[in-house]
Amino acid sequence: MRGGLQTALTELLSSTTGKVGVTFFLVMLLISLYAIITNPLDFGTRLWNNPAAWADNPKNVPPAWTGIFEGSRRVNHTVFEASEPTEVRNTTRGIESVYTFNVDYTFDEAPTFTSFSIQNVTYHGSPPSTSVSVMRPDGRSLSLYRFVVPAPRNGETPPILRYQQTPFRVHLSGEPSVAVNVAQFLQDEFQVNISSSRLVGDIDEAVFGIPDTQGGGFQPLKGEYQIVVVARSQNERDSIEGVKFVLGGSQFGMMGTDSTGRDLARGLIFGFPVALAIGLITAVMATVIGTTMGIISGYTGGKTDILIQRFSDVLSNIPLLPILLFLAFILGQKLWIVIAILIVFGWPGMAIVIRSMVLQIRSGQLVEASISLGASRWRIMLRHIFPQMAPFVFAQMIFFTPAAILAEAGLSFLGLGDPSIPTWGQILDQGFRTGAVYVGYWWWVMPPGILIVLTALTFVLIALGMERVVDPRLRTVRQ
Repeated sequence: MRGGLQTALTELLSSTTGKVGVTFFLVMLLISLYAIITNPLDFGTRLWNNPAAWADNPKNVPPAWTGIFEGSRRVNHTVFEASEPTEVRNTTRGIESVYTFNVDYTFDEAPTFTSFSIQNVTYHGSPPSTSVSVMRPDGRSLSLYRFVVPAPRNGETPPILRYQQTPFRVHLSGEPSVAVNVAQFLQDEFQVNISSSRLVGDIDEAVFGIPDTQGGGFQPLKGEYQIVVVARSQNERDSIEGVKFVLGGSQFGMMGTDSTGRDLARGLIFGFPVALAIGLITAVMATVIGTTMGIISGYTGGKTDILIQRFSDVLSNIPLLPILLFLAFILGQKLWIVIAILIVFGWPGMAIVIRSMVLQIRSGQLVEASISLGASRWRIMLRHIFPQMAPFVFAQMIFFTPAAILAEAGLSFLGLGDPSIPTWGQILDQGFRTGAVYVGYWWWVMPPGILIVLTALTFVLIALGMERVVDPRLRTVRQ
């Protein structure tokens, strides 16, 4: 058996299609291991389907590398975080903890958004307050936002804890109080009178730009910006463990983001182990069941043969997709249900083919000699019949793998996949549901579709490389 496996592997790797297929498969396997190691097993429920996990990401922006092909410089998405203040000073108003973030703004456009958040606030007396201001390259200072942590509730005793699980986050770009402060800044510094209601959609253009008196609007102001966050408290034991300022970019990561800000690269990478698990589990189980039933049916004959074959005929003639749709509605959208259905309806075809092969093998001299020596039925089926068809069985299992992956992708594309586990089909479905195809968000639709095709192609190439293993007569043909 070991020599047979070595021979099969040698023949597989001796062909160009086999080498390419095996290379693609190893790459998929490495990416799958990386996804499993770097992501929690409940990635779907904890992160992917949790909008709060992606709140600091821009929405519907292309991959960062697309900026190479454009003439203007697009804003890079940048997150500034600090757990310790840059400076602590004692003033007449209390203790001030200063957090400073430096921004080298060299972009030709305004940010898509700006946001500010704090987390893990602890205080012992009066609630602390925080303020956010911007020092601009032109020497002007702009006070953006001020926030006071909620006071103790009835019955609460120090230390008072706030924002332990979910941080306090404010979207500065749409905050009315920020618009009022920016409108006052424009009036005082540039004598430009714009109402705060009109500024709500253009706050970032005003903060990171100067008024365009001729064409209207704002021109980007490039240079060194300084974001200053000041936390004021009355007790030296008060603390803020996390301060964050987000400069929303117009491009993000390797694969961009969707309408909720999810990093599509993470979803696509997590789809690799899911696709392999669906394909391999379904293919192995369906092949094992089909091969076992086919050998028993073909060698045993009689009523057992008739029963297995009629049952196989019934299952193989039932259309799979309507059954998948029906059971998904009845039993729920669970991945294990999809895999189980694919296995149940996948093995009959294999059993029918294997039976026809066994009918030829059982009349051979090797089987007749084993019977004359008193070998049992199970020994003959296991030791003498199965090895002769093992290469064919392995090749069929490889062919069945992409079929299972495509079946799950099609079901997910129809909106009936398991919502707790991100798959390539689900990403495609969500892209079509939100109109990504019609508004030109190609990075949301093309990558999952390409990955599905490449995965199917990988196993097809391996199966084609197995032809010379299945049929030894082809080994004399040089590719």
